[in-house]
Amino acid sequence: MNHAEVVIIGSGIVGLSTAIHIKQNDPSRNVLVLERSYLPFGASTKNAGFACIGSPSEILDDLNHISEDLVYETIAKRWKGLLYLKELLGTSVIDYKELGSHELFDSTQVENYEKCIDRLPYLNDILQDITGIKTVFEPNKNVIAQNGFNGFTKAIQHHAEGQLDIGKMMVALHKKAISLGVQILNNISVKAIYDQRVVTNYGDLSFQQLAICTNGFASDLLPKEDIEPARAQVLITKPISDLTIKGIYHFDAGYYYFRNVGNRILFGGGRNQDIAGEHTTQVKTTEKIIGHLEDLLKTKILPDTSFEIEQRWAGIMGVGKSKSPIIKQINSNQYAAVRLGGMGVAIGSLVGKELATLMLE
Repeated sequence: MNHAEVVIIGSGIVGLSTAIHIKQNDPSRNVLVLERSYLPFGASTKNAGFACIGSPSEILDDLNHISEDLVYETIAKRWKGLLYLKELLGTSVIDYKELGSHELFDSTQVENYEKCIDRLPYLNDILQDITGIKTVFEPNKNVIAQNGFNGFTKAIQHHAEGQLDIGKMMVALHKKAISLGVQILNNISVKAIYDQRVVTNYGDLSFQQLAICTNGFASDLLPKEDIEPARAQVLITKPISDLTIKGIYHFDAGYYYFRNVGNRILFGGGRNQDIAGEHTTQVKTTEKIIGHLEDLLKTKILPDTSFEIEQRWAGIMGVGKSKSPIIKQINSNQYAAVRLGGMGVAIGSLVGKELATLMLE
């Protein structure tokens, strides 16, 4: 166990997908995955299970700062990633539900809503080419009243998004990797990386190829790359009787997001309340963000419903100046696939496949 042809750091979506694709194409290759915790420590096991490709306001905002080609290339990668994930594992295995999503706007965002409505024909033309769906976006006049939301006045429905059970997805990826002969070692922390040697808390390992797949935790291992951690905090309620809310909802430029998990509500976000403080690798919740989320849940999402919070948690995303992932060869025998920009569910498996293809070449 002190040498492997391929060593992969991180057993999340990207790391396992990289290992799976390498073994599928070269079964004889010895692939070893190192994981710092007993479960994947990053966002892969701590996200909210959103299978998303981007809301209208997010896309239009990106077009103000990023080239049109890069914006739509990124959306296409998210869509292709979701298709590949379902192909790789099967929709029933990961409990994938195509319930769609809605972007919600309150009274302070009327101008933003009108801008989105004006550009919907343009956006639908582009996204039809990407998804094959004729009308991806359309206004929805009924969803706010139907669900009893308070403070929201307008909504735009998104027909290309869905949700899944992230726990089932990670179990399926793990089983598939093991069935192909991938070795996974847990509780292995990487201390340093040299030319063909990695130093861990259990000693040194030599390799022929190394892949860094630690997303938001990669900044220490890749100090020259444009990547930094971004913490996301999430909570989930206990079961709520007669819950009408189904599907995914976003608001405030995607900084907040919620969905049903059966008859529970999962709600996350609020990073814009403390941007500097949330650029951290500390995997813990804070009263500032969680208290804010609980208040919004009580006043805007479930205003006339009694509920209790069952769990609260935090995950670490990888972000940077660009929303496109970093998939590259670092030097002659080291590679990286990081900076998933909060879209790891959508693009993680495809990013792993692309990294594996690069390494196999």
